[in-house]
Amino acid sequence: MRGDASRTLATVFRTNVERRLRQVSDRLRREREELSVVSEQLDQLAGEADDARLRAMVSETPVSDHDAAIAMRHADAMRRRRAELTESIARLETQQDDLLDQLTGTGT
Repeated sequence: MRGDASRTLATVFRTNVERRLRQVSDRLRREREELSVVSEQLDQLAGEADDARLRAMVSETPVSDHDAAIAMRHADAMRRRRAELTESIARLETQQDDLLDQLTGTGT
């Protein structure tokens, strides 16, 4: 009887770890996809911000300065989002490694 309970507990533990592993894996996939999109958008926005900055330097008008500032804010916001995603992906990869260790019995 005690052996059955132990096996049942081990099965429940394994099922729980597998479920969490799938969730982390799905989230990791989504965030990597988003990082790819955000990186492409950042390349575009950074280029636009550079162009706007150059136009502002050449024209020296308040409107062009304002446009350049807005373009730079958009690029900066995208840089922050990329950094957030990069950090989140690193945390998820660590979590995934920990869950795999638990699943294989090599974790603490």
